[in-house]
Amino acid sequence: MNPFKEVVPIIQKIEAAGYEAYIVGGSVRDYLLRRPIHDIDIATSAFPHEIKSIFPNTVDVGIEHGTVLVIEKGISYEITTFRTESEYEGYRRPEKVTFVRSLLEDLKRRDFTMNAMAMDISGSIIDPFNGKHDLQQRVIKTVGSPHERFQEDALRMIRAVRFVSQLGFVLAEETQSALKQHAPLLSYISIERISSEIEKLFNGQRKEDSLSLLIKSTINEYLPGLKNRKHIIESMLVYDLSPLNARQMWILLLHFVEGDKRAFMQEWKQPNKKIKYVIKALPFLECRLKKDWTPFQVYNAGESMASDVEAVARIILGLALDQYEAQISASFNSLPIQSVKDLAVTGDDFMNWEDKPGGPWIKEKLERVERAVVEEKIVNDKDSIRRWLYSCNHR
Repeated sequence: MNPFKEVVPIIQKIEAAGYEAYIVGGSVRDYLLRRPIHDIDIATSAFPHEIKSIFPNTVDVGIEHGTVLVIEKGISYEITTFRTESEYEGYRRPEKVTFVRSLLEDLKRRDFTMNAMAMDISGSIIDPFNGKHDLQQRVIKTVGSPHERFQEDALRMIRAVRFVSQLGFVLAEETQSALKQHAPLLSYISIERISSEIEKLFNGQRKEDSLSLLIKSTINEYLPGLKNRKHIIESMLVYDLSPLNARQMWILLLHFVEGDKRAFMQEWKQPNKKIKYVIKALPFLECRLKKDWTPFQVYNAGESMASDVEAVARIILGLALDQYEAQISASFNSLPIQSVKDLAVTGDDFMNWEDKPGGPWIKEKLERVERAVVEEKIVNDKDSIRRWLYSCNHR
């Protein structure tokens, strides 16, 4: 099945109007690697106003950089004009973008040879920088001088390291040596952009190789919370990290961070929801490293968090990860209740039984009952709970 089938009519319309149009970038790379293709980028010799004259339904999403969103039959396609970039500002963005008619000029400005290929609708590959050869050799190499590419946009250094994790490739010797020379330029790059790349790195299969590169290139010195703390990364490199996803990697990373762990994640500009999740997971990890789960711990963690913690704990303890998700799921599903909402009683019952207004005492009683039910000290029905709660031992 042709993964580019849906964009063929779009490209044909552009070509019928007298312009060139190609599939470019990461989608061509992933097609050649037989990896899943997510976003399909189209580049064209048509200028933005010319694209808008071809397609009646468009949105200006980044027209100053040549990108127009074309909407056809309810589906959106990003189409970008061939362009050159110059006079980079602050090692992160071009100050000047010039629209051009030449595909070659457009491909010249791209970061790595594997991302500087184009494909026409017949499947022919345009590959002026031998990107296909580098894919076959499993090498990440910049288009032209790595010194120039990294000075244009310093984030490309993090992208290079991220691709090592995602693709299992190695860096070309000149590209790798340039990392160390230009690593200080990362101080000009926003934490949000760096964090996004690290998240992708954490989801890759060759995380150890990438993390080792961060140390070898001294890039770690310019990452949030990791200046003079390469030992944190080195602590992680003892383990096989390939089975872990990004969320689990954050739990492992924070396990080795000394001091204020919440502040560390905030320095990385992580979403509050993720920070709360990881911080909550850490005490469960410490307990799991000492002994197996109790039913109440599984209940308090919840199925998803318990599963994440179990994966990290097994990596640290050197245990097989076989069936860990199914085992946690079975433990969670065998609990008498999965949430306080499942209790057979509510605060209203307590107020009726004791004939007094609500207050903090209700929460305290609910928590006692909740734990007793989870630990199967009592059955989850109203009469059993009332008898247990008001017996001489539990008043």
